[in-house]
Amino acid sequence: MGQTGSRQKPEVRILLLGLDGAGKSTLLYKLKYNESFHTVPTIGFNVEMIEAKKSREKIALTLWDVGGQDEMRKHWKNFYQDSAGIVFVVDSSDFKRLDEAKRVLEQTLKSDHLRGLPVVVLANKQDIEEAKTVKEITERFNLRKICSDRDWFIQPCSSLTGAGLVDGFRRMVHLVKMKPEDNTIKETMKHIRSKSMMSMKK
Repeated sequence: MGQTGSRQKPEVRILLLGLDGAGKSTLLYKLKYNESFHTVPTIGFNVEMIEAKKSREKIALTLWDVGGQDEMRKHWKNFYQDSAGIVFVVDSSDFKRLDEAKRVLEQTLKSDHLRGLPVVVLANKQDIEEAKTVKEITERFNLRKICSDRDWFIQPCSSLTGAGLVDGFRRMVHLVKMKPEDNTIKETMKHIRSKSMMSMKK
């Protein structure tokens, strides 16, 4: 996986969601640049593009990292259109917010725009000794039930060390369904800015 600048590659848009503090932006920059970044809470969204391969064909994976604060979650629905998959990041060491993360994921997956889309849950911060295991999170989130209508996978990872990140996104590339038409990132940006930013002003 690496940066891509070619316009000819098919583009697949992936939503990167999760509660604030789950480590979304940190793991995104670790994945793309293989460096540790000291990030601040994302107000709004970040967009990064990485190169991946699917069926021996190079594709452009556009990752939309959307802020996870309670106020920002109200606007998540403005980012759902034309998405091909969801990567949901969980702080495996934040026991007090696991139930909140579960509720948010359940509510998100109820959206008609996301119906049937594949989900990869990243069980982040596995470098912390007392972090919950993949098995524990799978059971706590009841993933087999809430994801019964779609392909899903849960991947242990660490945004600090980078362990498991590439594997998690490779799994998403494997699960995602390619569409015949591929809109450009500029068209998506135009849609997001016109729809999301207007609703934020209300």
